[in-house]
Amino acid sequence: MSQILIHVYMMPGMAANPSIFENIELPKDQFAIHLLEWLIPLKDELLSDYAKRMTLKITHKNPVLLGVSFGGILVQEMSKHIKLKKLLVVSSVKTKHELPKKMKLARKTKAYKLLPTQLVSSIDVLAKYAFGETIVKRIELYQKYLSVNDKSYLDWAIEQIVCWDQEKALPEAIHIHGEKDSVFPHSCLGDCITVKNGTHIMIINKYKWFNENLPRLILN
Repeated sequence: MSQILIHVYMMPGMAANPSIFENIELPKDQFAIHLLEWLIPLKDELLSDYAKRMTLKITHKNPVLLGVSFGGILVQEMSKHIKLKKLLVVSSVKTKHELPKKMKLARKTKAYKLLPTQLVSSIDVLAKYAFGETIVKRIELYQKYLSVNDKSYLDWAIEQIVCWDQEKALPEAIHIHGEKDSVFPHSCLGDCITVKNGTHIMIINKYKWFNENLPRLILN
């Protein structure tokens, strides 16, 4: 009798495409990986409504959702609309209280509205927004991973992150965070699985850790 597969849906971070998961491999006799992509938001679309729209991309019952960075925020919102086997939040935050001080200040002052998102055609600027670092030698690498450069999407995404209103962490969320994350500096305050030397892009450069540990985290 063949084993019933566990379907794992993966959501990339802000402005990123699913190729960030290209090195993630799970045992094929147990898991099937499905890669999600960003939709362009509707005008003034609420994050909760966007999340509900994204759940239409989920075609299996009781799946696993894994989201990276802003994708981690999104999968938490999606989990409020569908039943999941597991919810995995990577390089992200579980509540608005875990956001860094600069983002909290941007929310108070509405400074996020002043960000020059019209410059997103510059891969260097986009990398700074999406991965928290300015790239010189890695421009070709990031051209591969960052492809959502629509200004309306970026304006919307930045506002949704900064103004996310979640007060309490979802108890079912499994939070995986790098100790050297520069976008959300170890935001989970100890309430997470910490990846040694992991940065905000550890899903790309620490993929071996995920390949070794994800099966256990999903099945336990």
